[in-house]
Amino acid sequence: MTDDVVESARDRRASKVPAVTLAFWVAKIAATTLGETGGDAVSMSLNLGYLIATAIFGVIFIVALASQVSARRYHPFSYWFVIVATTTVGTTISDYLDRTAGLGYPLASLILFLLVLASLAIWWVSTGDISVTHIADRKTEVFYWVTILISNTLGTALGDYLADSEEFGFAGGALVFGGAIALVALAYFVTNIPRAILFWSAFILTRPLGATLGDILTKPVQQGGLNLDRIESSLALAIFMAACISLTSLRRPAPSGTASH
Repeated sequence: MTDDVVESARDRRASKVPAVTLAFWVAKIAATTLGETGGDAVSMSLNLGYLIATAIFGVIFIVALASQVSARRYHPFSYWFVIVATTTVGTTISDYLDRTAGLGYPLASLILFLLVLASLAIWWVSTGDISVTHIADRKTEVFYWVTILISNTLGTALGDYLADSEEFGFAGGALVFGGAIALVALAYFVTNIPRAILFWSAFILTRPLGATLGDILTKPVQQGGLNLDRIESSLALAIFMAACISLTSLRRPAPSGTASH
């Protein structure tokens, strides 16, 4: 079988990820907000601490990831469950590194940023591409999910760093990260920056946006929040996500053979 035939067969395989549309980004922000409220609900509301919460969410993530990777086709709720799992375990990992391990927000953010770059570099060297428009083979899918886990952990540290260490507050942090995402979106339409770079930039930035939005929902009023119950907020976000998945293009996989950008 020639290389062209192999490449053609690879392109025809059904993608196991959704198309990157506006609905994707709305669901991603909801998932990251859910990750913040859900992670805090277990580690703080249930008073289990960051280490035990990380262990719990880590097991959930591994089980969800194994199911996703072993599947032969795209299952929307399975895919988004893994996304949420990366945000919850990413929240508790970041909090453990920042607070319990004492690394602090700047150092933890730097380490996690370098890990994201390392993951993308190894992915590129191994497969020759870091495009997310068509994820079908197992090796690419593993790189995809590892990078997502690290980027969501990084996003949590960045959100906490800006809101707490730099004293922007939760609303200020949300405005900063929302503005940064708007700039990335503008770059998508008016520049020739590689689409994979823009995707991962936006993907990382949605995590601190979700973290600050989650804090706005659940933190005490005197700290700039609305003081809503973490568990109830998490359930409401989960219902919203289910509606997004069921009623939009997210219920279908990205078209096979989508060109890489």
